[in-house]
Amino acid sequence: MSSTKARNIVELRQLLAEKFPGVRHSAERAERIASRCATGVPQVDLLLDGGLPKGAITEVTSGGISSGTGLFLASLLDQARQRGEWMALVDAADSFDPAGLEPAALSRLLWVRCENARDAVKAADMLLHDGTIPVVALDLIFSEPVQLRKIPSSTWFRLQRILETNSTALVVLAREHVIGNAAARLEMPRRFSLDSLDQPRENLVAQIASRIPEIVGRRIVKIA
Repeated sequence: MSSTKARNIVELRQLLAEKFPGVRHSAERAERIASRCATGVPQVDLLLDGGLPKGAITEVTSGGISSGTGLFLASLLDQARQRGEWMALVDAADSFDPAGLEPAALSRLLWVRCENARDAVKAADMLLHDGTIPVVALDLIFSEPVQLRKIPSSTWFRLQRILETNSTALVVLAREHVIGNAAARLEMPRRFSLDSLDQPRENLVAQIASRIPEIVGRRIVKIA
């Protein structure tokens, strides 16, 4: 392409942007949404500008029980079912409870049950290399922090390099910040009590509290 043609194209784009600014913004937003995988949790999708980024790592930190991570995983699975896709759950502590989930949703789940964080990361590595499952969730919530700190940072960079070759969305759930190169981060503080068990799942999903944490070194500064 000649320099004159290239200059003309740039000028045309600038002219269109000035004449139709809303169209440009709509197109950019549509492109961002297309590069996301909706979680089905409205407040989470809003924070992540449409959902989990494809071809990247999303880190979700949580206090453990009563924070809604089980509801979050169930919502991810339900979204996969609606899209006619599969979801993989790599369960580092064999703690996932499928009770209460619809058989149709469970039929779209590949559940990898592990005994420790190291084996779970290896299993996630294999799934990402395969690249055929759109969403892979690595649940490290019940892994001891000392186990997670033994995972070298190079492991997460290797997983990111694998993700860059496909459009899989990897979401990692842990009790503390462990991934320095995550493309997106969320924090889910404790929210639910025993009384919540009497409420419909749809109501509980709407109550999941989430926020974007500010990372300073390896410490999470909570943003209310």
